[in-house]
Amino acid sequence: MMQFCRLLCLCALMGWAPVVRADASLRVFAASSLSGLLEAAWAGTIDDAQIAYEGSGTIARQIAQGAPADLVILADPDWMTWLGGQGIAFAAPPQAILGNTLVLIAPRPLPGTPPPTVWEQLSAAALSAALGDGRLAMGEHRAVPAGRYGKAWLDKMGAWATLSGRLAETSNVRAALALVALGESPLGLVYHSDALAEPKVVIRYFVPPDQHPDIIYQAVALTPAGTRALALLTAPAGQRHFVNRGFALPKDAP
Repeated sequence: MMQFCRLLCLCALMGWAPVVRADASLRVFAASSLSGLLEAAWAGTIDDAQIAYEGSGTIARQIAQGAPADLVILADPDWMTWLGGQGIAFAAPPQAILGNTLVLIAPRPLPGTPPPTVWEQLSAAALSAALGDGRLAMGEHRAVPAGRYGKAWLDKMGAWATLSGRLAETSNVRAALALVALGESPLGLVYHSDALAEPKVVIRYFVPPDQHPDIIYQAVALTPAGTRALALLTAPAGQRHFVNRGFALPKDAP
């Protein structure tokens, strides 16, 4: 119980969202799985963007409550649809800009220790056994897109009923990644791009994409400044930047 409380405290700390200054020339709210990548994508073109990274559900609620933003990027079309129903004025319809893959990760072994096997197949019983006495780190399944996709997969494989009480649910996917990287959880469900960004974890399993809803990142500009910034992300160079870091192109991309 004490270790679980420690997990919850850590998640609460990592759930704090940065404040976006009202006087910034470009104000962006983006899904936490994009952390650090937008700055690199805009390097040399937009140097004064103020970016708040959080779970998509948290972002949608913040924008609906009046948080100032030029560009919003969410990892779940359902949250974008919800945001559009809140009376927010979009400069143009939301646009699918990226995809991703769900993976199961574990802490990287100590140097000199053989790497763990990458599972080609995984059953509910094998997943439960691999957890041992630990908890599965994942985004909160009612609000965080990676958590929603993860629950859909666990439902599909018949593991949700068994594992729903053995989760360490977090306010965003990067917090789940951190729990595994720190060795607080033996396994975690994150995006492929997250796993590639964290050297302290290894991938144990690639979740079949047909076992959960398509992972789609949508972006919407709220101002002309947001429209210009979004155009840079969807240009060929911007798309290559993300594909090289584990993302995928949206299915309708040429």
